This record gives sequence, C-alpha cells and structure tokens, in this order.
Amino acid sequence: MAANNRRMSGKKGAQVGSGGQRRKGLEGKGPTPPAEMRKKHKKNRIATAKAKQAARRPAPRGRGGKGTSEMVVGRNPVVEALREGVPASTLYVQQFIDNDERVREALQLAADRGGINLMEAPRPELDRMTNGLNHQGLVLQVPPYEYAHPEDLAAAAADAGEDPLIVALDGVTDPRNLGAVVRSVAAFGGHGVVVPERRAAGMTAGAWKTSAGTAARTPVARATNLTRALEAYKKAGIAVVGLAADGEAEVGDLEALDGPVVIVVGSEGKGLSRLVGETCDFRVRIPMPGGAESLNAGVAAGIVLYEAASRRA
Repeated sequence: MAANNRRMSGKKGAQVGSGGQRRKGLEGKGPTPPAEMRKKHKKNRIATAKAKQAARRPAPRGRGGKGTSEMVVGRNPVVEALREGVPASTLYVQQFIDNDERVREALQLAADRGGINLMEAPRPELDRMTNGLNHQGLVLQVPPYEYAHPEDLAAAAADAGEDPLIVALDGVTDPRNLGAVVRSVAAFGGHGVVVPERRAAGMTAGAWKTSAGTAARTPVARATNLTRALEAYKKAGIAVVGLAADGEAEVGDLEALDGPVVIVVGSEGKGLSRLVGETCDFRVRIPMPGGAESLNAGVAAGIVLYEAASRRA
C-alpha cells in the first residue's frame, strides 16, 4: 500500500516510464532520401553505374583540343621522364618487382613531385597495358596535352602589350624537334608554337623532355588547317615569314622581323609545303657558308628567333 501511495503522490520525483530518456529516438529523421541515394536500392545501383561510365568517358575537347594519353615504358625512360618534369598522372609498378636503384629513384621522384598516383599491378596487366612491350615493371602514364588555339597566342601577346612572336611548324614530325622549338621560343621571348592537327609532331613525352621543362610555360596551339590559321594571322596584321632554302631575301635583311610576325619552319629536306609557302608574305633563307643543305627545325627556328629578339631588345 505504501508503494502504491508513492506512485499516486503529487510530489516530483522518479515516475514510471522513460522519463524523457528516449524522446530523441521518437523524433523524425527528416524526409526520406531519394531512391538514387539509398544504398542497395536498384536506382542507386543504376546511378552508380552511370557515374562510373561518365568518369571513363573522355573529357570534352577545348578550343585547341586535347592530345591522347601516352605510356612511358621501361625503367630508364620512366626515370628520365620524371627527372625532366614530364607531366604524369599514374606510375604503375609491377608486383614483386626487383627493387633496384632505378625503381627506388622512380618511386622517390614520383613521391617528391606529388599528384602522381602510385599503383601496383601484376605483370600480365602491365603487359596488356603496353601491348607486350618490355616495360621492366615500370609504366608511367602521361595525361593528354591541353592544346591552345592559334588565336590564343596572339591574344596573349596583346594582353602583355607586345608584338606577337610565334613559330608555326609545317610537316615537322619528330617530337624532339618540336620540343627544341618550344625551348627556343621560351628562350627568346616568343608567345607560342602552332602545329597542324594531322601529320605533325605533338606534345608527347619526348617533346616534353627535349623542351627541358619550358613546355610548362610556353603554349603549343593546334590548328585544324595550318594554311587557314596563317591566313587568320595575316588578317590580324601579323606578317607570315616562311623559311626556305631558295628564299628571296636573307633573314638579316628582313624588316618584317621588327614587328608582329609568325615564323614558319618546314620539315628538314622537304621544307615548306606548296600551300603554306604560297600563303607566306615573305620567304627568307638562312645563309650557310659552310655548305650544309639544310638545318633541322629546332636550329633554324632558334636562329630566326634570335634575330627577331635582338631587334626588339
């Protein structure tokens, strides 16, 4: 009876029940999330699959377009590419690889640079990725190069308050020559390099290495049609100067190098193509007292760039 009286009394104290302890558990948890966000739901599985497909889909092309990804294969090439600052997204290392000095250096260089994923993969997977090349357990993935548009080079010069100094390559297919031209353009204060989209060297790992890191600050533009790109430069008031062994004047005598100019360099041996040669405002030659028949693109571009830069100094 005493216990019953305690329950019926009006005094505050412990009451039978939860005493509010489970009040939060009774509160609502907000609106139910959509099916796409609920794990194990069919729509969630479909949405996840679509997201993975989108991640694998190539990125949309910019005005200048993108190159294709590239694989640098083998221990020495991978180490050299990492030393020279070639852009890289992933370093693949074979499982259970013999850990020699080159492997350790590659891993250290990738770790020091940062932003490079390190992936361990079985040998059959690396064989598949490289189409059976002798990768020696190391494969470096180089991401696609982001090309500029030819108009961007002239616009960058205008923004800097300078006359455009641009090099265009016609039929140059060796990436090392492209890298050498990029290096010369950077050395003499040029505003970039234009290459055709087809049948021409692109910014591969070899071009990056030859540029000695200058490709990171010197844009390379890709033109769908080089002749039309040169005509657009002419309409913008930029002189187009082609290098040719049978040019009408010598480089040192050309006044057009004093102002806005595009220097067009052809391939070694063949020189300028017919349409490109006809598009040029001037065709000039580099005097060679030693009797050499031609110069490679990198050397020829460097000579003319020096001449133009010395007049602007």
